[in-house]
Amino acid sequence: MCKVRFEQIEEEHLNSILDIYQYYVLNTTATFHDHALSVDEMKKLVFFDNSKYRTFIIIEDEVIAGYVILKRYKEKGAYDATAEVTVYLKTEYIGRRLGSLAVQYIESYAKTVGIHVLIAYICGENLKSINLFCRNGYFKCAHYKDVGRKFDQVLDVVAYQKILDE
Repeated sequence: MCKVRFEQIEEEHLNSILDIYQYYVLNTTATFHDHALSVDEMKKLVFFDNSKYRTFIIIEDEVIAGYVILKRYKEKGAYDATAEVTVYLKTEYIGRRLGSLAVQYIESYAKTVGIHVLIAYICGENLKSINLFCRNGYFKCAHYKDVGRKFDQVLDVVAYQKILDE
């Protein structure tokens, strides 16, 4: 059985997670970034001023397999108990239940910092991510039609949420 652990991201991990993210940027509609990102741009996506919000790398058998982000939902104080969750895995690790482990890990962490609701925003055609969040108890709460354009496609965004303390 493979050993999986989560560690808070450090600067030394940036190139590894940038490589993971670049694949999705350049080859998929999983993210709406439409150009390769620099290390500095990636840094802004995964490091936060508020220590409540964090990125954790997913390590399987001493290899970085992906990362999971807990980030602020909106800047207004009334939203402080709501956060956004994002998971990215190296393609060779998809289908090995690491996504579910990452979601469960970030939910556990989120509860310790007072998060009540988690929301995942997903491209409407990204069925693997939709299934990941559904398997973990999230329900569809929004559908934004035709809000993105990438690779000459018009794309929807769907939001899935989970109330953590129910």
